[in-house]
Amino acid sequence: MSRFLFAVSLSTIGFLLPLPIVGAFNIAANTNLAVYWGQNSYGATNPSNTANWQQPIGYYCQDATVDIIPMAFLDIFNTTGGLPSVNLANTCSTSSNGVFPGSQLPNCTFLAQGIQTCQNAGKIVTISLGGATGASTFANDAQGQAFAQIIWDLFLGGTSTTRPFGNAVLDGIDMDIEGGSQTGYTAFLTTLRQLMDGGSKPYYITAAPQCPYPDAYIGNTINAVPFDAVFVQFYNNYCGLNNYGNTNFFIGAPAASSAAGSGYVDASTITTIIQQTRSQYSSFGGVMMWDMSQAYGSWCLVTE
Repeated sequence: MSRFLFAVSLSTIGFLLPLPIVGAFNIAANTNLAVYWGQNSYGATNPSNTANWQQPIGYYCQDATVDIIPMAFLDIFNTTGGLPSVNLANTCSTSSNGVFPGSQLPNCTFLAQGIQTCQNAGKIVTISLGGATGASTFANDAQGQAFAQIIWDLFLGGTSTTRPFGNAVLDGIDMDIEGGSQTGYTAFLTTLRQLMDGGSKPYYITAAPQCPYPDAYIGNTINAVPFDAVFVQFYNNYCGLNNYGNTNFFIGAPAASSAAGSGYVDASTITTIIQQTRSQYSSFGGVMMWDMSQAYGSWCLVTE
């Protein structure tokens, strides 16, 4: 039986995660791989090599090694009409696509088929909130609670005439908050979790905190609200794992040397780290990589 896997090139991270059996996603596994999609990081660092720029999301779903695809980013919480905005770099944004009337929310409904292709392949697809340059703050808890309903209606199990991904129902959200205050996030996620618990399918909440503990922007919320997984950014920072206790955590790593300012390690080093971490921590869930375009710009696909 032929399966896809990544063959490591000289410039990329390699790791040993056993290939899963294709089927239902299992958040409790310790072999999951999460890879962010949406920001075309490779294109930002290699502007002339357009052949390796980010492809549509469905392009990557032939790869059986990827289990979780956070779409990055919903970068602004509140724009015209009280709706958020989404920026998916070269794929969909307010500058390249039309917006819903009376808003700054881009119409990315053409992505619905690709999202559903990934979900049908046994992957979960989520929307990541924030990002390094995101405008993601709440003035108070009431704003956080109201925003939970907006996210539910626009991206998850609710209904709205302004769903940016059309009839695709995402599998949850990711919190990549890298600025602002912590006000309102616990109220936001508590309300959203209640909506998710009443949904017709499983929904997931993940976070991508900076490694120093507690995270400056979402640390209090990680301690207050149950997260399904935490993608700890083990790059651009120095830190350790002990503070994350029994939380289902992933080692976050740059997919290439150009994907982060610091923290990139070679294939042999990260393979050793993964093996040691899996054996030492029962809460180890897998690996997170930034980002899909860097991974594919540096890796090649082979079959066995």
